[in-house]
Amino acid sequence: MAPLGRRFGRPGLLGLAARTAVVAGTATAVSGGMQRRQQARAQSQYEQQQYEAQQQQAAMQQAADQAVAQAQAQAAPTAPAAPAPSAPAAPTAGVDLVAELQKLAALKEAGALDEAEFAAAKARLLA
Repeated sequence: MAPLGRRFGRPGLLGLAARTAVVAGTATAVSGGMQRRQQARAQSQYEQQQYEAQQQQAAMQQAADQAVAQAQAQAAPTAPAAPAPSAPAAPTAGVDLVAELQKLAALKEAGALDEAEFAAAKARLLA
């Protein structure tokens, strides 16, 4: 015969509550760990995208600076020759200037330059 204080079969109310608490605690811990891992992964991806965007912006800025420097270098040799044949040299320099301004405008439209960078590059060309 079984002792009087023990029951066999289904657990009692206290055993059921304890089991439920353990399952709920484990589920909460696992869920929290998964959520932290997902947040860390998302943060890592965001930082990688930001880094790539900064690198791309730096490359575009360098290309824009090189274009401006090249335009200035092309304009510099024609400037000393300008006093002798003044009429023919002015349209040639104007065409180069217009072409360079169009390049800068294209870079701005493509998103490579913001408004301040475009204005600075344009001012360097026109100076």
